[in-house]
Amino acid sequence: MVSAAQMPPVSKSFVAVIGLGLMVFASMIPALAQVKPGDVISKANADKVAGLVSPGNLFLVKQGMQLNIVPSATLGWPPPYRDATEKYSAQVRLNRDGGMENYVAGQPFPLLDPNDPQIAQKVMWNFSFRPGFSDDFDIRDVEIVSYPAGASATSEPVERILIGHFAYYSNIGRTEVPPIPTDPDFAASNGIRYRFAAYPFLEPTDMYGYGFVRFRYFSPDMADNVWDYSARGRHKHRIKDTILSDAAPRQTISTYGSNIDPDSYFGFSAKMEDFNYRLLAMRPMLASVHAANSPARPCPFDGNRTVCPENWEMRNLYVVEATRKPLRALQKIGSDPPVIPKRILYIDSEAWVVTASDQYDREGELWKTVATFNAYRDRPVADAKVAIYPFARSFQIAMVDEDVRDGFSTIAYTPAPDAPEHECWYINMGSVTRQFFDPDTMAQRSH
Repeated sequence: MVSAAQMPPVSKSFVAVIGLGLMVFASMIPALAQVKPGDVISKANADKVAGLVSPGNLFLVKQGMQLNIVPSATLGWPPPYRDATEKYSAQVRLNRDGGMENYVAGQPFPLLDPNDPQIAQKVMWNFSFRPGFSDDFDIRDVEIVSYPAGASATSEPVERILIGHFAYYSNIGRTEVPPIPTDPDFAASNGIRYRFAAYPFLEPTDMYGYGFVRFRYFSPDMADNVWDYSARGRHKHRIKDTILSDAAPRQTISTYGSNIDPDSYFGFSAKMEDFNYRLLAMRPMLASVHAANSPARPCPFDGNRTVCPENWEMRNLYVVEATRKPLRALQKIGSDPPVIPKRILYIDSEAWVVTASDQYDREGELWKTVATFNAYRDRPVADAKVAIYPFARSFQIAMVDEDVRDGFSTIAYTPAPDAPEHECWYINMGSVTRQFFDPDTMAQRSH
């Protein structure tokens, strides 16, 4: 949530309501905190953070992920996003089904009432239109590495994937790069909300040239359009959107294997309306939102399976249960049973990033856990020459996705520690256009 210092002086009532929400969180802080700045949490004293991290993230700490506890600090919003929130948020509504109406730009629901029966849906829409990036981004040379249980600090990954571009272009909610606030393509394209692309895969060799493009529609009844491309066959294919809720198989260590499914990118990237949401808690918990290291560093204490040591601080988080709707409740044609039917999402109330996500199987057992590591600064790396923003903003530097049953872990590094393109995050800089997301463009550039 925004502090009074970050808002225009004319917004006194706006600030007052937000301040009240922060007081609600503050009232939940225990009289005697279990951790304090300067503490180092390791597997030897992991129980000190029980209840302050998700159950899945506690598993990561107990296996060796070290937390350096630092003082909590503010995460400001980009001024254009703040101004759009001030201008447009009062007109936004939820309909009976939880869909959003009258949205233009900025945060949809900056004034949240804990007693509102729709608060969970509003929290999720705030996350979906979060302040970190509103217009576009191009994340270059994304590195994804996987390690099994039992790996050591000197172990090589069993799989390393290098992807040339993770890119995004939004048609609505634009605040920094013209056209603002809505690209005319939104109406012309039958309501494409945003486009996402991951291509070309540069490593491993047997995946060279692979890629996929995803179109997300604003209408709740329209499934994502997804195409992938294989350089071997030199063909692009239309595929079901539900395929992106699944991670690749881990059959042998010589086969492409990763825990991360595209629906879990950035903590949660599935279509909003495909889930029911329930607010479980509003509570102070630990999260990594002011990371000290960019690029992130593999953890030497758990065989490189997480990121550590890194800064963690007490944050005010919304804890939301996301449960996939039954197939009969989804009007989209061709849906398949969900691979991950339930997720518990931990969402920062200022930056609106998912800081952690625990994922449950169809029997209701904890299966995987996600931990995200986020920076807040005006450039992704200290020596950036091009990727320099006009103000500090939040962005993800790494995401861990570990199977708590067998200890197999995958980390997505953004930026990659050793990639040629280490500036990596080009946010709201107009670095990609809609043409980049055309399936034919993907096919042309990937072989």
